[in-house]
Amino acid sequence: MRALTRYIFSQLVTAVLFITVALTFAIWLTQSLRLIHYIVNRGLPASTFFAFVGLLLPSFLGIVLPIATFVSVLFVYNKLTMDSELVVLRAAGLSQYQLAKPALILSVLVTLIVFSISLFFLPWSFRHFKDLQYNIRNDYSAVLLQEGVFNTISNNITVYVRERSADGQMHGILVHDSRDPAKPVTMMAEDGAMVPGPDGPRVVMTNGNRQEVERESGRLSLLYFDSYTVELSQYNKAVGSRWREPKERYIHELLFPGDDSEDQRYRNELLSEGHQRLAGPLYTMAFVLVALAALLSGEFNRRGQARRVVLATVIVAGLEGATFSLHDFATRLPLTTPAMYVTVLLVMAVSLWLLLRQRPRSAPSLADPAAAS
Repeated sequence: MRALTRYIFSQLVTAVLFITVALTFAIWLTQSLRLIHYIVNRGLPASTFFAFVGLLLPSFLGIVLPIATFVSVLFVYNKLTMDSELVVLRAAGLSQYQLAKPALILSVLVTLIVFSISLFFLPWSFRHFKDLQYNIRNDYSAVLLQEGVFNTISNNITVYVRERSADGQMHGILVHDSRDPAKPVTMMAEDGAMVPGPDGPRVVMTNGNRQEVERESGRLSLLYFDSYTVELSQYNKAVGSRWREPKERYIHELLFPGDDSEDQRYRNELLSEGHQRLAGPLYTMAFVLVALAALLSGEFNRRGQARRVVLATVIVAGLEGATFSLHDFATRLPLTTPAMYVTVLLVMAVSLWLLLRQRPRSAPSLADPAAAS
C-alpha cells in the first residue's frame, strides 16, 4: 500500500513541479516586461532588475501553486483511469480514500506552503519590492546622472545633462524650474554635481547663467554665476513615512490596523486582505477535492472522462472568480467577510461527501469490454 501511495504521489509531485515552473515562468516573463523601463529609462543595472523580478516571485507562487496542484491531480488521475490502473486497483479492493490519499497528502503539503507564502513571504517580498521601487523613484542622483535625457523629477523641475564623467561630475547642464508659476526659471551651466545635503539632495552648478521670465510683463532677467545650488529637499521623503499598502503588511497588521488616519480610512480594505490571506490557501485543498470528486466518483467509462474534467475545471474557475468577488465584497461590506470562509469550506465538504459516500456501482472487469463501454 505504501508503494502504491508513493507511486501516485511521485507522479503528482512531478506534475506539480513542471506545471508550477511553466506557469511561473510565463507570468514572470509578462511581469518582467513591465519593469524593463527601470533599465531603459532610469539606467539601472541589471542586478537591480533581477532583484525586482525576484521579489515578485512569492506573489506568483501564491496564485500558481493551487492551480498547478489542481491541474496535476486532474492529469494524473485521468491518466490512471485511461490506462485502466484505477480499475485494477478497485478490483483489488482499494477504497476511495486509499485511491485519493496521495492527492490529499499533496494538497495538505501545498496548502501549508501557500500559507507560509501568504502569511510571511508575500508581505516580506512585496514590502522590499515597494521600498526598492520607492527609493529608485525618489533617488534623484540616479535620475539626474543620466546622459542626453530630459529627466522630469516632478511636475515642476526638468533636468538635462549632456555628459557625465567617471568621477560623477556632470557637464552641459540645463535645469528648468517652474515651482513658482509666475516666475519660471531656466538655468544653464558648464559643469555641476549632485551632492547630499542635510535635508536632501541638491544640484551644485558652476559657470552658468540663470534666466527668469515674468509672465505678466514678459521681462527676462539674466544672471551669470560662478556657483549656484538648486535644492531638492522638499521632494525627498523617507521610506518610513510612506503608508504601507495591504499587500505589504503581515497578518497582525491587517487584522489589527493602527489608529492613524490612513489605517482607519482603509480599515475595511486591510481587514479584507487579512481574511483573504487566511482563507485563500484553503482553496488548494478545495481544488484538489473537486478534482478527486469529479474523477473518482461515479461509474467507469472507457470512452473517457472529458465531461468530468471540463466540469471540474468550470467549478474551479468559478471558485477563482468567487475568491476575487468575495474579497471585493468584504472590502465594501464587511458583513460579507464570513462568506470567504463559508464558500471554501462548503465546497470542501460537498466534494468530500461525493468522494467518500460510496464506491462506484460497479468496477467493470477487464475481460468484459461491453460492461466498460
